[in-house]
Amino acid sequence: MHRFSAVLVAVTLGVGPAPVAAQDLMQFRAPSGNIHCLLFAGDGDWWGARCDILEASLSYPFPPADCDLDWGHAFEVPSQGMAGPVCAGDTVADPSSFVLGYGASVSLGGVVCTSAQTGMTCINRQGHGFTLARAAQRVF
Repeated sequence: MHRFSAVLVAVTLGVGPAPVAAQDLMQFRAPSGNIHCLLFAGDGDWWGARCDILEASLSYPFPPADCDLDWGHAFEVPSQGMAGPVCAGDTVADPSSFVLGYGASVSLGGVVCTSAQTGMTCINRQGHGFTLARAAQRVF
């Protein structure tokens, strides 16, 4: 599990250190309800985004050998560094999170997520990120 994922598990499950302020955590979803995301800002380099896609034709169907949890539905990008799929036993999906309308963007800690009819894209300042859509998921 990535360091970023471990923090998300602690935050989403309500255990471990809590964010310093409410603006340190932003949860939202696509209008379709199929993609749910969490922007997280913490100490040091623990800033980034994670998005989960609930229904999709998985572009990354084969987990690495060390992943014994769910694979292919969760993606993350830290504020600095590469994006990728996450080996996750949790989810950031929350049907009560606010809807990020198509064409709208939100940002936190150097990561910007944009909702479009073609999917959700999250990108950091270095240009690394991911795009999630029902038909395909792409890491760049």
